Amino acid sequence: MLFIFTEKKNIPLFTELTNKAQKFGEISAQMMVQIDGKDQTLQQASVHLKSIDRDKRKAVFELINARRTEDQTSLDILLDELISKRQELARNANFENFRDYKFQAMGRFDYTKEDCFDFHTSIEKEIVPLIADIHKERKKLLGVEVLKPWDMQVDPNGNEPLKPFDGGEDLLDKCIACFDQIRPYYGDCIRKMKAMGHLDLVSRKGKAPGGFMYPLYETGVPFIYMNAVGLLRDAVTMVHEGGHAIHSFYTKDMELTSFKSTPSEVAELASMSMELISMEHWHVFFKDESSWKRARKEQFQGVLATLPWVAMVDEFQHWLYENSTHTHQERHNKWVAISKRYGTGLVDWTSYEKYQKTAWQRQLHIYEVPFYYIEYGMAQLGAIAIWRNYKQNPEKALDDYDRALKLGYTKTIGEIYETAGIKFDFSAAYVKDLANFVKCELELLDN
Repeated sequence: MLFIFTEKKNIPLFTELTNKAQKFGEISAQMMVQIDGKDQTLQQASVHLKSIDRDKRKAVFELINARRTEDQTSLDILLDELISKRQELARNANFENFRDYKFQAMGRFDYTKEDCFDFHTSIEKEIVPLIADIHKERKKLLGVEVLKPWDMQVDPNGNEPLKPFDGGEDLLDKCIACFDQIRPYYGDCIRKMKAMGHLDLVSRKGKAPGGFMYPLYETGVPFIYMNAVGLLRDAVTMVHEGGHAIHSFYTKDMELTSFKSTPSEVAELASMSMELISMEHWHVFFKDESSWKRARKEQFQGVLATLPWVAMVDEFQHWLYENSTHTHQERHNKWVAISKRYGTGLVDWTSYEKYQKTAWQRQLHIYEVPFYYIEYGMAQLGAIAIWRNYKQNPEKALDDYDRALKLGYTKTIGEIYETAGIKFDFSAAYVKDLANFVKCELELLDN
């Protein structure tokens, strides 16, 4: 594999690509809209998409997407430049395309591109029908003739958005309290980060979008960055990144840095599993039973919704580099076709097709970390399996989870999943099994 990284012609390309990819964050950070006389980031504005006032949701949806459209051409051109340079990089290393190069560069030795295609098919076959049922229920509860894009985040029972915390400090303290209840060591990890000031949690003007945990190998105490605006999704993001942080703490004393740097299929397993495990302890965020129950239902539905989106983004990226000379129109058309493959057919984009065709532009991974996305889907399946184990035997599930995290990258992905008590499997039968478990959990909440 060494030749991939030592080809002299690629050295300046690495630098150029890094600089170009950063432009996505620069462009996105400048996207602001004005609502009720106040300038807001798009993350802050998205809170209003949960408003029970349908007219307001529509107005905010149009405002956000109109602002995104202002940079549509710039983002298309930026991707053109990135694709061109990435293809050049791959050819210099004797690969047919950047996708094939990237699979090698990322060390994807445990699965192939064909396995990714199997994942796509399994999600389309087993997950999309469950989401269709959720959309039908949403349409019925909202009492609308057709579901529109701005109807997908509001509570269908007409409740105001859940507010699990008030500000970054409250979010942090509640996360620590939640982790303390699972295992005190987990809370201690976040507590140490707080003491060292290793957290930047709240959205603000000029701040780049996204969220991540960044390991700091010298001190062994990682850093968490995110854009919280007060929503349930922010609390989920916090425990997600907290899962990454715990993983970093567990591997900090490993002898080799390469052992600490786990593949994303493993790293995201740590974080996504924590999202689901922590649900049993979300009483710290919600004092009344009804809000806690509602939050878990939203999370369950979000788990299912994540999987088709991951498949869409991954399939789109495969196409981008298999057809690298495509036009902007062909790119937009392909995204719409992919959207239909994984869509339920129940959300009406009439008159808003111009927004639908470029919805992929909000996914920073396409620009900044190409092909790093299907890992979320693979890890989500693994996280559901760990959560199922946790529901059956909490202490054993946590022991297995801890043992898997402590392996770092000293074993294969399959062996790490096996240590966690689960399978690394994308088959339709396995996906159906896990999806049915989530469906049963949803039904329990409705009773």
